Amino acid sequence: MIAEAIIIQNDCVLMVKQYVERGDIVWNFPGGGIQEGESPDQACIREVREETGFDIQLKGLLKERNQKYSFIGEVVGGNLFLDTDNQDNLDIIEVAWIPLTELEKFDFITMPMLELAKQRVPFNIS
Repeated sequence: MIAEAIIIQNDCVLMVKQYVERGDIVWNFPGGGIQEGESPDQACIREVREETGFDIQLKGLLKERNQKYSFIGEVVGGNLFLDTDNQDNLDIIEVAWIPLTELEKFDFITMPMLELAKQRVPFNIS
């Protein structure tokens, strides 16, 4: 089971650049595995903090499919920071706010979720 957050702010979305199982390097939404005894929303909040340094509040479940929970989130504290001392972050290369206009950063997995999230989050593209 996996929980991830889609966080859109100032016409950008919070993403992590990471190695994935198939060996590729992709931009993903921050998130990860749900630990025993954790709810999907608790796991999402923990994973985002571990991967990005941000404390978030969840605004709602965007989609659940095949035990993958995608939430809409909002930053409520913290600072952008990749903790490279955390062993769970070894697959992460970079964390960044990606402008919504940089379409080349999104793939066949992240683009449909981003489009769904943009319908639920107020934003402006200049």
